[in-house]
Amino acid sequence: MRFRAVFIDFGGVIVRTEDKGPRTRQAERLGMKSRDLEKIIFESETSQRASTGEIPEEAHWQAVAEALGVSRPESDKITAGFFSGDRVDAALLDFLRSLRPERKVGLISNAWSGLRALITLQKIEDVFDEMIISAEVGLIKPDPRIFLLALEKLSALPEESVFLDDVLVNVEAARSVGMTGIHFTHPEKTLEELKQLLFNNR
Repeated sequence: MRFRAVFIDFGGVIVRTEDKGPRTRQAERLGMKSRDLEKIIFESETSQRASTGEIPEEAHWQAVAEALGVSRPESDKITAGFFSGDRVDAALLDFLRSLRPERKVGLISNAWSGLRALITLQKIEDVFDEMIISAEVGLIKPDPRIFLLALEKLSALPEESVFLDDVLVNVEAARSVGMTGIHFTHPEKTLEELKQLLFNNR
């Protein structure tokens, strides 16, 4: 068996925005475009600082409310609506579960401090042997060190490990440390690619 460990991203892979309507509607309520709202939530300075654990996620959401010019309770309603079009890929999670215990499964995610609690709330923590979350470890993809840390946590060799991510630069970073990278583009196509890789290299 060539591949003994599978590492996977969270947002954009396990959880994806299947319906963009809610994001558009929330932005329209605020008199802005959905892309502008996405930038405030995902690409602001506080988002980046929260992703490396420099500030707690709560501080980022407070900054979002201030940027939008609304109260915190109103901001919470907006963000709840914003994320309501996101869906968990149950088929992908079931496949990952089926790999264990023969193979190890690890999460490598650029995420704020609340991700682990969210995964536990959604009752999907059983999928992973380890969860490497940027806010917890102070490293963020595509920094090669986060992949080396993930390999260390699972006692996995790079040449025996696969990494899936929807962001190509992150896939390339994983390849730079010797892992096999798969660029997640289409759910069914990517899952088939992973299966071919795992089961045709025994």
